[in-house]
Formats: sequence, C-alpha cells, structure tokens
Amino acid sequence: MSLDQATVARIAVLARIKLPEAEREKMAKELSGILDWVEMLKDLDTSKVEAMTSTVEMVLPQRADKVTDGGYPAAVLTNATEPVRISQTDDSSGGFFTVPKVVE
Repeated sequence: MSLDQATVARIAVLARIKLPEAEREKMAKELSGILDWVEMLKDLDTSKVEAMTSTVEMVLPQRADKVTDGGYPAAVLTNATEPVRISQTDDSSGGFFTVPKVVE
C-alpha cells in the first residue's frame, strides 16, 4: 500500500505531530513499508495458532470477593474538606465526599 504526502500530512494532523513538509516524502516511504509488511501478514495461515494473551503461560491468582474492611464511615469522612452529613439510618442520604465538578 502506497501513501502519498497528503495522506501523511493528514495522519500527522490526527496524531498531533508537527511534520515539516521536507520530511513528508521520507515518512510516506516508511509508513508505506510498514503497511506493506502488515499486508504480508494476511497471507499467513493462522488457523492452527491458539489465541493467547501473553507469551508466557500463567494462571493469575484468585481471591474471594468479600468485604475485608469498612464499617466506620465517620472516621473516613474526617478527611473531607467540607462538612459531610452522615446518616446512620439511611446510607443513601449521606456518608460521601463532595468534590468539584470536573466535566463541563
């Protein structure tokens, strides 16, 4: 697959890379070479290759999914910068940190 300089310029914009016009031809050749190599991979027969997530076979340790800490919200909420209302009767009415909005 051959890339032209306009395509390389567009890729540079999308990647937010400053690419001088003098280097676009060189980059077009390099990217075309990489894409040609990837195209060659399509010709390989991978039907007998087992899917894997790592090059080293391993079994990750498992632990029980249970609560191991907690039960003292008042102590945790002493770190809050603003006053926090804690209700002992209804967990949904308090017992949380108030943080400033970060998404506009």
